[in-house]
Amino acid sequence: MGADFTFVHEAAINKTTKGLPLLWCGCQLTLPQAKKDPLMKSSRARVDTRCHAIPEMRFEDQQLTSFAGVVLLQPLFAKLRLREKLRGCFPVSDGRRTFGPHVIVLCLIVHLFIGYRRLRDRDFYHDDPMVKRALGLDRIPDTATFSRALREVTEDSVDHLRGVMRDQVLERASDLRLPRLTIDFDGSVLSTKGHLEGSAVGYNKQKKGRRSYYPLFATVAQTQQFFDVHHRSGNVHDSNGAREFMEKCFDRVRAACPRAKLEARVDAAFFDQKILFPLARRGVEFSASVPFSRLAKLKGMVEERTRWRKLDDQWSYFEKRWKPKSWPGSMRFIFVRQRASRQVKTPLQLDLFEPREHAYAYTVIVTNKKVGARKVIRFHHGRGAQEGIFADAKSSAHLDYLPVRSCTGNQTFTLCAMMAHNLSRDIQVRAYERERGTTERRAPHWCFESLRRFRHRVIQRAARLTRPQGRLTLTLNANEALRDEMSGLIHAIGAP
Repeated sequence: MGADFTFVHEAAINKTTKGLPLLWCGCQLTLPQAKKDPLMKSSRARVDTRCHAIPEMRFEDQQLTSFAGVVLLQPLFAKLRLREKLRGCFPVSDGRRTFGPHVIVLCLIVHLFIGYRRLRDRDFYHDDPMVKRALGLDRIPDTATFSRALREVTEDSVDHLRGVMRDQVLERASDLRLPRLTIDFDGSVLSTKGHLEGSAVGYNKQKKGRRSYYPLFATVAQTQQFFDVHHRSGNVHDSNGAREFMEKCFDRVRAACPRAKLEARVDAAFFDQKILFPLARRGVEFSASVPFSRLAKLKGMVEERTRWRKLDDQWSYFEKRWKPKSWPGSMRFIFVRQRASRQVKTPLQLDLFEPREHAYAYTVIVTNKKVGARKVIRFHHGRGAQEGIFADAKSSAHLDYLPVRSCTGNQTFTLCAMMAHNLSRDIQVRAYERERGTTERRAPHWCFESLRRFRHRVIQRAARLTRPQGRLTLTLNANEALRDEMSGLIHAIGAP
């Protein structure tokens, strides 16, 4: 279904456009002149009202939508050619299925994008006209169809879906011509409530004893998007399968963005010569935390050190070129100490103050970067932003939800959640100006808002879909802020 409707607000976009039709994506965008807000400078008598009667409720087919902002997805899907790419991830259908697996995946991406979690929640929007238009469907699959399709997904199809997600991120990075790409690697626990296929009991800090998956995620710091994922059971070490996964990620990035400088940040679980030296040979600049427990000699180096270089009142450091016995060569190690306060657990004089002792917390960073120690330390500490990506994806795109018992079905759902998160970032990258350059912490170039806030502000908007004089029209309330935001987003996405 093409984008052939008229988008109407009961307000003007500005004085220069009043009464003028704006063309977009093969349809006419009509923006009449805004009316003066009647609530401006009004007395309390004109504002207050007494409401006693409870209105009668009727449920009729009025072609109403609760998701007017989904209109943004229709041209975006066309520009990304997402439907065609998803079709190529699955074997050719035998023609007996009403809904192909690529349609199911697209439905799940929209399902998560508009804020729903469980598969059965489709009952609350299955008749929404704008959701059906964005999907190009006259009828949305039922819950049983979703479950059956997820159970039948194969491992090859999961790999192809990962490729679609990677290609979209790389295409956007190539179009933006980013001078450097910083990829953070870390695992995140996805807990289960039953004995799902491929799950196991492992490290689970918040829900101890539960079975879980422990996928390894790769995220791009500059755009805060998921780049790839390596699916694993919950009883593996954080570095399990990391070497091959990281090498393939950087090989793909290098092929798509040959001029970009590549960087990687990892925690102490990835401190391994079989991981770090191959990255250095590929020209990847990296920083990694060093575990004290595995290298007892580091403790002696810290204790013997008497002169530390001061960064500020809180941080100081020294660095040393060092080689563990089993390593083929030496690397740059930066020893960092942070002044921290510790509470003294003794009887307190509550009427005066709470005494604290000041001590130091020590960390060690290994890196192959050539810049000064201050920049290396700030660069490595910036990897904490990846936790914010996980938090947003789990709370807003339901990355932590596992709907079916099959392993590949849950992997497919996880990929759909990652794609929904990436779509929210892609829309903001297209619509808003870049606000930052490259910082020492590698902060994202855009000040992204969470998918939940973007959804509440733009996507979840009531509107009416009608055909006056045969022209498909989407009518929203005359809200000036919404009018400006929606018009800007639509023009930023543009025609495919």
